[in-house]
This record gives sequence, structure tokens and C-alpha cells, in this order.
Amino acid sequence: MVRELACQELAKILEQKLPIVLLDVREDWEVEICMIRESVHIPLSELHGRLDELPQDMPLAVICHHGVRSRHAGIFLEEYGFKDVFNVTGGIDIWARQIAPDMMRYD
Repeated sequence: MVRELACQELAKILEQKLPIVLLDVREDWEVEICMIRESVHIPLSELHGRLDELPQDMPLAVICHHGVRSRHAGIFLEEYGFKDVFNVTGGIDIWARQIAPDMMRYD
């Protein structure tokens, strides 16, 4: 079952440089507006064909705009054998509001 990961928890993990892969499943145009620099960008529509780009031996935190696409991606990844998958609660929108208030936002 995909677990939830709050933006504050993700920020601590990234700050401490703990082992995690941040997977951004938003579309290219969304990433052009804003992104978390530590993220790996694979749009949800391309995820099936690019699974080999993701390590299976590290936790994955999946992020999108609000948390819906990332939840779907997390479920999909678990179905394909990924074990330690988290959905970033509230997505990049909450990240921008709570963690990086200078980050550009979009609707």
C-alpha cells in the first residue's frame, strides 16, 4: 500500500541527504514552471516504458501537482514490484506553500 509522506518529512529527508528517489510525474510544461531540483522527472504517461530508470532498492517518493497522479503512479509502481513507495501529500503545490514559498506556483 502506498504510504503518504508529508512535504515537511520529505524536506528533512532531502536536507539530511538520506537515500530516497524523488520521482516527479508531472508533465513537461509543469516542470518548466517549477520543480524540486533533487527530483527525477518521468511524466506519468511515460512511466510504464521507463521503469528501468528507477532503482528498486531505494525508497521512492512520488510527487505531482496535488497528489492524485502521484498516488496512481505509486500504485502502479507497487504493482510492478517496487517495495518502498510514498505519495507526497499535497504535491508540489503544498511544497511551494509550506517549504519553498518563493517557488512559482500554478493552478
